[in-house]
Amino acid sequence: MSQSKFKSSRRIDAVEVTSDCLTGRAGLHLFARYLRGIELYPHLDRLFGSMRKHSKGHPIVDLFTQVLSFFFDGTSRHLTHFDRLAKDVGYAATIEFAPQEMVSSHSVKRFFQAFYWPRIFLFRRLLLQLFLWRLKVSKPPVVILGLDTMVMDNDDAPKRHGVKPTYKKVLGFQPLQMTWGRYIIDAVFRGGDKHSNHEDTAAKMIQHAVHLIRTRYATDVPIIIRMDSGFCDQKLMKSIDALGVGYVCGGRFLAEIKGLLEAMPPENFQRHFGRTDEDIWEFFEFGDRRGAWNRFRRAIFWRPFLEEKQFLLPGSRPGTLAYTNLGMGFAVDEQLEKAGLSSLVQAESVIATYHGRGADELVHRSLKNFGFEELPFLRFAPNAAFYYCMLVAFFIFEAFKEDVTTPVVPVTAMPVTLRRKLVDVAAKIVTHAGRTILKLTDVAMESLHFKELWERCLSVPKFAWA
Repeated sequence: MSQSKFKSSRRIDAVEVTSDCLTGRAGLHLFARYLRGIELYPHLDRLFGSMRKHSKGHPIVDLFTQVLSFFFDGTSRHLTHFDRLAKDVGYAATIEFAPQEMVSSHSVKRFFQAFYWPRIFLFRRLLLQLFLWRLKVSKPPVVILGLDTMVMDNDDAPKRHGVKPTYKKVLGFQPLQMTWGRYIIDAVFRGGDKHSNHEDTAAKMIQHAVHLIRTRYATDVPIIIRMDSGFCDQKLMKSIDALGVGYVCGGRFLAEIKGLLEAMPPENFQRHFGRTDEDIWEFFEFGDRRGAWNRFRRAIFWRPFLEEKQFLLPGSRPGTLAYTNLGMGFAVDEQLEKAGLSSLVQAESVIATYHGRGADELVHRSLKNFGFEELPFLRFAPNAAFYYCMLVAFFIFEAFKEDVTTPVVPVTAMPVTLRRKLVDVAAKIVTHAGRTILKLTDVAMESLHFKELWERCLSVPKFAWA
């Protein structure tokens, strides 16, 4: 049979270079437009503008825009990728830059290597201000903050300053991070060998966040701190009591606790439903006073009873212990009652609040999906600056989903999902009569609601320094 019979009329016979301005990252333009829309640039310039050494260097805002876009794009995890982007006219046009305005990898490295600790601390101020911005947008009746560490695996970069053995048996960093919903609102960048409750870092982070909420958002909004057993320390719990806020903290199963629970008759346990009728937990509530504690604290132990229609034998039921000051007559109880949320002091709600730690850990997983674990510099300070810049990019990414992309991608979507669906879009960029136009196919424009998203980027809540 003749081969010509199978010849397609659309067969490609050659490849050539085009001078057309093309991009495979059309969706990245939405992010660049959103950065303009929230009016972030003046604040970046005010905080970091003095780092520009001379007039011939790249403006600080240009550096931040390209670094934030680099994180958002997520195509590469190597700083040398900036050199490739500098040659990509289509990419430059997508984020609204001229080719000569694009930064090199050397410029990016010099930028981060110029950071020292007073300037690095400005990133924490910026994160907390971004947090206030979203608080005022969403106006939650209760603020639940999560506190936890995140291991950043740097096993392949053992000579990095601060890379130490972590509790996960890998070498790396272990920053302390505070979360609110899908957002990381504050962090302390630390070496890998630091314990969760190292010195007074956690207490100071909580104090700072509470003060900010009370003075810049609402004086009477209930605040609850959610922590795992690594933070189970009387000194920390007393400091939270003194702030007038609530906490739910994981506890450790010491010998006397284990003995108490093993001796407890089954009829002393109460039961409650989880998310479905097929998910039943049993719990026991008691007061506990450890040797050095100044008072009894409310303790709740719970374990699964029925899971997916299967009854669990006592020995196969992993239990959880948590301590809380909710329902103990502190100021937070009155605040919850005034907000119509007094049910949060009930044991079932305390358990549900602690189970919310799973969502906190999901935020950490999403951050790793969004950015880097292995940091690029040898010295600790540049890596810290790079890490904090990644947190700022991640925060804006989460706000971008909420403000812009919900018609196409849900706010719960992981970064890789949004990138593949919304960022990896082909387009042509043309300039005519003084106007620059991004041209997409009919299918992409319609299926992604691209024109709607494009218009929404400038109709978003403005970021203002509170």
